[in-house]
Amino acid sequence: MIKLSQAAADEIQRLKSKQKQPNLLFRLAVKPGGCSGWFYDMSFNDEQALTDRDRVFTSKDIQVVLDAETLEHAKGLAIEYSEDLMGGGFRFYNPQAETVCGCGNSFSVNSEQ
Repeated sequence: MIKLSQAAADEIQRLKSKQKQPNLLFRLAVKPGGCSGWFYDMSFNDEQALTDRDRVFTSKDIQVVLDAETLEHAKGLAIEYSEDLMGGGFRFYNPQAETVCGCGNSFSVNSEQ
């Protein structure tokens, strides 16, 4: 479902370790807004906060939580992480995106899907 590159998984694990809470899961959400209509939001949630609308997938030993709406817009999503001279960041490659904003974090989808 969601594919993390090894670099993305390593960065998520690094960020998670800074939280000092062992039961945190990586949550990816797609929310209305941004330059193109939808944007990606990443956070950590305690596993006890999961609801019946959440789905948990594992990629590169990272448990990724998505709610039902995010699941609809993120099928086949690949997340990579890279660092360059301008800084590091996550990159999202969404096969459902019709257009992607220059920032790479905002996208639009076909409303007929």
